[in-house]
Amino acid sequence: MSEEATAVKAPVRIECHASESFQAWIAQIGGSLCVSTYQAGKVAMIGWDGRRVTLLMRHFDKPLGLRAKGNRLVLATRHDLWMFTNAPLLAHEYLEDQPGRYDGLYLPRVTYHTGDLNTHDVAFAGDDLLLVASRFSCLARLSYDFSFRPVWKPDFITDLVPEDRCHLNGLAIREGRPRYVTALGTTDAAGAWREEKATGGVLIDLQSDEIMLGGMAMPHSPRWHDGKLWVLNSGTGELLQVDPVSGQDEVVCALPGYLRGLCFVGPYAVVGLSKIRERHIFGGLPIQERYDKLLCAVAVVDTRSGGQVGLFEYTAGCEELYEVEFLPNVRRPMVLNFDRPAARQAITNPESCFWLRAGGQVTDEAGKAGGISEGQVRAASVSGQAEPMPMPMLGNLSPDSGNC
Repeated sequence: MSEEATAVKAPVRIECHASESFQAWIAQIGGSLCVSTYQAGKVAMIGWDGRRVTLLMRHFDKPLGLRAKGNRLVLATRHDLWMFTNAPLLAHEYLEDQPGRYDGLYLPRVTYHTGDLNTHDVAFAGDDLLLVASRFSCLARLSYDFSFRPVWKPDFITDLVPEDRCHLNGLAIREGRPRYVTALGTTDAAGAWREEKATGGVLIDLQSDEIMLGGMAMPHSPRWHDGKLWVLNSGTGELLQVDPVSGQDEVVCALPGYLRGLCFVGPYAVVGLSKIRERHIFGGLPIQERYDKLLCAVAVVDTRSGGQVGLFEYTAGCEELYEVEFLPNVRRPMVLNFDRPAARQAITNPESCFWLRAGGQVTDEAGKAGGISEGQVRAASVSGQAEPMPMPMLGNLSPDSGNC
């Protein structure tokens, strides 16, 4: 085996910068942000520690769509769909030597092994969970028996085959029901949407199966908020507000990036910006002519004026984002994957929760190591080791524990 093949890949250095106005904004919103970047293979938790912005990066395989509802957080990855639940009481004792550092702890509870559906947006529709299976050009539900159950496809798609015929990607929920989707084309052949990517994008009303808005440049992230329909015209860098009756669109603002990921915090829109890496997919878009330099960032926009309120920018190590989600009432969140022993040491039930710490020797009533009684678990519930803090940051950010 060659020396190149056996070489260990050096860890990627991720650097970020938060503008002063972003710091002021996140300090007063009473929550935090969760961001997915499939290009860097990370889920980022952006929070506030009372003095400055904090950032935690956790590795997942190609994370794309994510959505929060109550204490639950859903994440789509390359082959799986993860369901997390927040355990705030355990969050307080996550780090034994720093109690209270975190006020949210998202623990993995269920993973569905869907296979590579190229799942993009995920969304809660009441108690139902829907996903956009882009590879199969359809909306789908999870299944105990199958990789997925298709529930809707555009009229122009003639067959459910793994050919990404129109690149269906975005889903908006209105009044608890799936209502609007985005696609990059109205084509019905494998990858054919790429031929007219700068002008072939559409916004579709599921109720009528009609195209509400066409001629778009790779649209993403339709959302229904405050009685209004919003969508990102990604290839032009524009946030649009669309009249749901007439289909007329209005540009709320333009931003220097390929836009993906949209959530709302009151009157503020939080938008994900990406650079363009893959020229064979993203080349030739209007955004490249509008700006000399594109950013990878999270921008906060006041929808009342269209003005930018703040910017959280990735300055190194990350170039593309997919989703941005608001986590209300959680200021410093922690999320665990199965690389962390703590994911298996946290035990919860409807009435109580415990840490089964590997660092503390817990014995059963006969004195044999390994057995655990309730009283002994309580006594050992805060034993364990603090995690390292390896993440390099720029000056105005606080690194949280976790690998980059």
